[in-house]
Amino acid sequence: HAQIHRPSMAPAMRPEQEASCKATEDHRSEFDAAKPPPFRIGDVRAAVPAHCWRKSPLRSLSYVARDVVVVAALAAAAWRADSWALWPLYWAVQGTMFWALFVLGHDCGHGSFSDSGTLNSVVGHLLHTFILVPYNGWRISHRTHHQNHGHIEKDESWHPWYRSPGKEGSHFNPSSDLFTPKERRDVIISTTCWFTMIALLIGMACVFGLVPVLKLYGVPYIVNVMWLDLVTYLHHHGHQDLPWYRGEEWSYLRGGLTTVDRDYGWINNIHHDIGTHVIHHLFPQIPHYHLVEATKAARPVLGRYYREPEKSGPLPMHLITVLLKSLRVDHFVSDVGDVVFYQTDPSLSGDKWTGTDKQK
Repeated sequence: HAQIHRPSMAPAMRPEQEASCKATEDHRSEFDAAKPPPFRIGDVRAAVPAHCWRKSPLRSLSYVARDVVVVAALAAAAWRADSWALWPLYWAVQGTMFWALFVLGHDCGHGSFSDSGTLNSVVGHLLHTFILVPYNGWRISHRTHHQNHGHIEKDESWHPWYRSPGKEGSHFNPSSDLFTPKERRDVIISTTCWFTMIALLIGMACVFGLVPVLKLYGVPYIVNVMWLDLVTYLHHHGHQDLPWYRGEEWSYLRGGLTTVDRDYGWINNIHHDIGTHVIHHLFPQIPHYHLVEATKAARPVLGRYYREPEKSGPLPMHLITVLLKSLRVDHFVSDVGDVVFYQTDPSLSGDKWTGTDKQK
């Protein structure tokens, strides 16, 4: 009898393997950022190792202790030296440390610091109040940002003290439409803490003088705000294939994929790997000390929807060029279309190039 040869059946692929294969196919074809990704958020979640989701309050508190000790040591050394040759260095380093404290409070707001809501709230209030951030007001609006990122009408971008342009309300006002009636008590608590810190700073200025307080705290605070502006901006700008969505084109996955990772060189460790922003946006529950590993595990699934960050030297000087270029060309998105990209206003850029005008 003639022997019949049948092709052997390949073993069934796991969902994450299937998604990885789809992402590989995406690499081989022309990439269109306006198209929905060929994978689901569950595929990305399945690729992240189980231990990356576990939170260690002791480990989280160890980072707080490290940063607080460094901040105190820097302030003590600057006060003792009191040299104008060293003050600029102190301002840059201490301002960066203030920013690191913000990132840890940010983790408290997401619940990635620990599984204890009480611990998260206490630590978050202590850290954010010290750097004049109304913890709960910020936490609630930032949650809205994550839940609606990339949605033109619903996203909340960070601005010092105020809401996104065109939206009314304040992080300090419990009656703002940012907050539900149940959240107003939380906002009152954070606003009270903020005013308490202001009163403490005024008291210190009365005792020690205004200039010492400005040198020890005021200028580092401004550097911290500069970091917050810079990092927030660069995680959501600086690539011409970052779409914004309207209506049914938006989804949590598509919105999260329009964020960008950045490499900050030596500062990655100082500010707790906040540069690993894509996975953080998709899964803000992952502790910061697992974000790098989680990103590496998810990259095969994400394919070209993950935009590889440019490698940094010891200091992220390359990001200055990225920032300046983005400010020159990323001005607005079209009022027409459900998938739109940044365009350039020639009157602002000073050249004739109008940037990418893709829309769907």
